[in-house]
Amino acid sequence: MKRDIGDLALFGGRPSFLRPLHVNTPNNFDRDRLYERLDWALDNRWLSNAGPLVLEFEERVAELAGTKHCIATCNATVALHLLVRAAGLTGEVLMPSLTFSATAHSVRWLGLEPVFCDIDPETGCVDPAEVEAKITERTSAIFAVHLWGQVAAVEELTAIGERHGIPVYFDAAHAIGCTLEGKPVGGFGAAEVFSFHATKMVSAFEGGAITTDDDELAAVLRGLKNFGKGLPEGHEMGGTNGKMSEASAAMGLTSLESYERSLSHNKHNYAAYESELDSIPGVRLFTGTTPETNNQQYAVVEVDEEVTGIGRDLLMQVLRAENVMVIPPIGAPACHEIEPYRRTPVPLPHTERLTARVMALPTGSTVGREQVRRVCDIIRCAVANGPAVRAGQHRSAA
Repeated sequence: MKRDIGDLALFGGRPSFLRPLHVNTPNNFDRDRLYERLDWALDNRWLSNAGPLVLEFEERVAELAGTKHCIATCNATVALHLLVRAAGLTGEVLMPSLTFSATAHSVRWLGLEPVFCDIDPETGCVDPAEVEAKITERTSAIFAVHLWGQVAAVEELTAIGERHGIPVYFDAAHAIGCTLEGKPVGGFGAAEVFSFHATKMVSAFEGGAITTDDDELAAVLRGLKNFGKGLPEGHEMGGTNGKMSEASAAMGLTSLESYERSLSHNKHNYAAYESELDSIPGVRLFTGTTPETNNQQYAVVEVDEEVTGIGRDLLMQVLRAENVMVIPPIGAPACHEIEPYRRTPVPLPHTERLTARVMALPTGSTVGREQVRRVCDIIRCAVANGPAVRAGQHRSAA
């Protein structure tokens, strides 16, 4: 147990962890089941082009999302590209700045302009009032984001879209299995986009998907991801190669089978963090406000420097010295704070305040109760000695 500043590795103490403890390590899964599926694909010599495993994966994701259609892709960024093209979007797309850069880059890459909106500080998701205030004659869509498993303000955003005659889409990269009022993420708005990156709750090594109940949109998406094939009238953009491979689908199906186990593990870790952090003033889990199912893939904490005497950045230095490789969560820094968007400054005070105060702690199926306890022990010691830690860091820097 660490009690004073001399116990912290940043000031000469022994690190709490022998090996680095990372954020967003891929979840555990049944390797034998994965190999069975890969062998089946190899034996059947069908490795791409809408193979049986991809079709099964699409069915499973559509079932989980509660939608008629799921269009699997090679990654979520390509899924966003396809959605922009299939929907015929132009001009400006409204979105939160507090999101992974791919949300904004996908729009900019295709020649559209992302227009950043501030967040609701209680949820971290885009503020509907901000969205409505920034609608112009050039606005062609709203892209909202379910941040860190916290579901966006679906009802309010949908109503705004209907009032102004523009579609609403959701970036659901973080939110597989999450719900709002009992309805699963995936069926909100005109379409939603999932990520199945290696570090996501459900992994396909790399992968993405678009879910929708729109038959026409689904048909266009399927054609565009396969060079425009299957579209009787073709498409003005031709098409691209956005297909998911059978190997990725094999991993995705295997990961889906581990979903409930991974969710249970995340909940136990989250409860452990809540219990441990409850006694540390100025450090709290960012839980949002929606009393719904959150997959709790992320354990994001907010650090109040005025209470702790130690800021988020210095606390991350303390933890990293202990081999706890904490990072700002996905979306921090926000898009408007990075290139190329910061060249055109836009004031988003709620976004900037939150991104400066949050960090992601290790969780997932490779992290257990004892590791959570040790991480929080470091935080407790650093906060209890906040002014001394800050002073010591200044002396060492000098």
